[in-house]
Amino acid sequence: MPSAEELLEENESLKSEVALLRAQIDWLRKQVFGGGKSEKLDDAQLNLRLGALEKSAEKLPEKQVVSYERAAPKERPTPAETFANLPVVETIEIIPDEVKANPEAYERIGEERTFEVDILQPKLVKREIVRPKYRLKADRSVAPLLAPAPPRPVPGGYASAGLIAWVALSKYVDHLPLYRLEQMSARWGAPISRQSMCDWIEVASEWLAPIYRRMLINLRAGGYLQADETPIRCHDPDERKGTTTQGWLWVISRPGGDVVFDWRLSRRHGELNTLLADYKGVLQSDGYEAYPNYAENHEGVVWVGCWAHARRKFNEAQPEAPKATRVVLKLIAKMYRLEKQWDESGQRDPAVRSQLRKERFARTLKWLMQVAVDLRKKARPQSLLGRACDYLLGHWDPLTAHLEHGQTRLDNNLVENAIRPSAIGKKNWLFIGHPDAGQRSAIIYSIVVSCQRHGKDPHAYLRDVLTRLPALTNRYDLDALTPVNWKPQ
Repeated sequence: MPSAEELLEENESLKSEVALLRAQIDWLRKQVFGGGKSEKLDDAQLNLRLGALEKSAEKLPEKQVVSYERAAPKERPTPAETFANLPVVETIEIIPDEVKANPEAYERIGEERTFEVDILQPKLVKREIVRPKYRLKADRSVAPLLAPAPPRPVPGGYASAGLIAWVALSKYVDHLPLYRLEQMSARWGAPISRQSMCDWIEVASEWLAPIYRRMLINLRAGGYLQADETPIRCHDPDERKGTTTQGWLWVISRPGGDVVFDWRLSRRHGELNTLLADYKGVLQSDGYEAYPNYAENHEGVVWVGCWAHARRKFNEAQPEAPKATRVVLKLIAKMYRLEKQWDESGQRDPAVRSQLRKERFARTLKWLMQVAVDLRKKARPQSLLGRACDYLLGHWDPLTAHLEHGQTRLDNNLVENAIRPSAIGKKNWLFIGHPDAGQRSAIIYSIVVSCQRHGKDPHAYLRDVLTRLPALTNRYDLDALTPVNWKPQ
């Protein structure tokens, strides 16, 4: 058995090797991926560094071999297939000079067709609306006749539904701040102030609010919700000048349904009480305590967990304990493979899926529990592996609750993907200008993200709905105008 001095010496040696390897990797990363380098990396120098790295790696007590199975690359479409549906705005026929000089001497026997793709920048145009006045010839005392003006989103304004839809889409899908749109508008043909565009965003959110409320009601009635929240800064004039405060976009959805964002100034547990109201059914989320607290205090609500969060923590712990985490990740991956097989075979009935999970997951979950218990005994509590084991075992009940509810997904990835547009947007426009504007953003995000989820064109949807809503007489039956049900006229 080695002595304490030998163990300390070996420990120092390993620390030196690790420091050397990290330095080598950092150097190579900067050489290969570093930006702003004007010279090309010399191959001989790179091979020399790699050789030194390999020799250092050979001294390590254990060499990990990792293999990756790559799927076959998808066949890329040809340009003709990609642009097949583009309209042809111009056809240019090129005739040889010899034929132009003596057309009678040649006959046409065929042709060769190619194409090029061009782009037309946005262009502001006017649509004139003429309403002739008429007077009764027989009795000029009768008031003149004038057709009523067509209803528009902004009464008396000049913005059409299409222009308002374009501005909203530019901000909430293309993530362009309004001040940039103001600068760009001059290139479209005429300057438009950002204040006008800000007013149009408010008008659009007011028109869309009834549809938004209908989406929320439909989600609450569905019996299965996925939920999450994301922070967004906002500028509150009541706070200290020049500073921003923290706000939150809460998000609920379900697979195949619309997505609803809701703006709140806090992340308190009580926010769910007003967001979900009298909801009954399955509630899926990450481990944030507000969700299990809501389920515990509301009869008829069952909380289920997210396997992606549990897996993610073991994935983060891989550098720390590659062998141990690999076992856990393989066990979790086995459940995902089975879910994929059932999806592809059409086994979507909740009762059937629940029974399949009970039968096929039992052995995997038993091994997973045993492995996690053993690893937690060996790992330091504050290590990444220790925290991963604590999360898995601490959330074991909500994670295994999927066995009883076949309609659920194993993870919350669908709703997390729905949040991504807002995460990208806030990097561009940085913060919401006023707390009251937060709900406007929530309404429009709900609409455009739901359109994207259902494969609907957000601009076509907004243009159509903002045209129809001002003329709509019955604004109580709005199910047909929700993104999941909307069809273009």
